[in-house]
Amino acid sequence: MTSPPSLALVTPSYAPDFERCRLLCQSRGRCWPDSVHHYVVVDSRDLPRFRSLANPTTEILAVEDILPWWIRRLPGASQGWVSFKTWPIRNWILQQLVKLALAPRISQEVLVFVDSDVAFIRPVDTGRLVQGDRIRLYRNPEAIPRSWENFHRWYQSAARLLGLAPVSYPAPNFIGDLIVWRRDRVLQLHQHLESRFSRSWLEVLGNTWHWSEYILYGLFIEQVLGEQSGHYYDDVCPGLQYFSTEPMNDNQLNRFFAGIEESHIMVMISAKANIDPKRYGYLLNQGI
Repeated sequence: MTSPPSLALVTPSYAPDFERCRLLCQSRGRCWPDSVHHYVVVDSRDLPRFRSLANPTTEILAVEDILPWWIRRLPGASQGWVSFKTWPIRNWILQQLVKLALAPRISQEVLVFVDSDVAFIRPVDTGRLVQGDRIRLYRNPEAIPRSWENFHRWYQSAARLLGLAPVSYPAPNFIGDLIVWRRDRVLQLHQHLESRFSRSWLEVLGNTWHWSEYILYGLFIEQVLGEQSGHYYDDVCPGLQYFSTEPMNDNQLNRFFAGIEESHIMVMISAKANIDPKRYGYLLNQGI
C-alpha cells in the first residue's frame, strides 16, 4: 500500500439490535470521514427495517447475497441456517462466516469491524489505524489462560485449521471492539484453508463447530504470514466497555460515562445488558 488505504466499516446486525445499530450509524456519521464506507449486514427478512439507515456512506446488505446459495435460513426458523454442504450453521457461526465472506465482494483494502452495541464519541483519526504500509491488528499478549474453555476450543480449532502446533498458554487475545483486517490477507486465509483441505473455505469452516474468526485471522497473521503480514500489533483498547449482563440505572449510566478518557473514541455497552439505547444516546455527545 503506497498511498493511504481505503477503509470500510463492517457491522453484522439483526432486528433486536436495530436501535443500537441506529445509534452506531448516527455516531459514525459524526465521527468518521465520508470516505469510509459503512456496510451493515442483516438477514433479508430484516432489510425493510434497516433500509432506513442507508445513506450515501452507509449500505445495507443482505446475508443471503453474501453467502452462497447452499446456505439459507429455513422459513420461520430463528436459531440457525440450513446448509446443503455442511452441518447446520448456528447464528453465531454464520455471523463469523459473513465477515470472512465479505472480503471478495467489496473493493476497500481495509475492513474495520464494529458491532451494533458500539457507538463513537469522538472524531476518528484513521491514521491511528495505519503506520506506514502496515495496518493495526489488536493483539493483547498473554491475555488468555488455559482455564478459559471457550477460548481454548477456539485456539484448538484455529491451530488445526491452519496446520499449526497447539497454542501455548497464556495465549494472545485478538478479540476486541474495533478489529481491523487487511482484505488481501483475508483472501490469502481463504486460499490457505482451501489448499490444506482441498475444498471451499466456507465448507471447511461450516463443518467446524467451535471457532472464532478473530482468533483464526490473528493466528494466521502471527504464525503463518509473520513479518510479511502487513500488520502491526496494538494492545490498546480504544474505548470504554461494559460487558455485564446487568442493566444500569440512570445514576449508574452517568457514572459509567464519567469514565471516558481522552484517548477513547468509542463506547461499548453490551446488548446483553438489555439497556434501551435511547436512555444513554445523549450521553455520547459529552465525549466530543
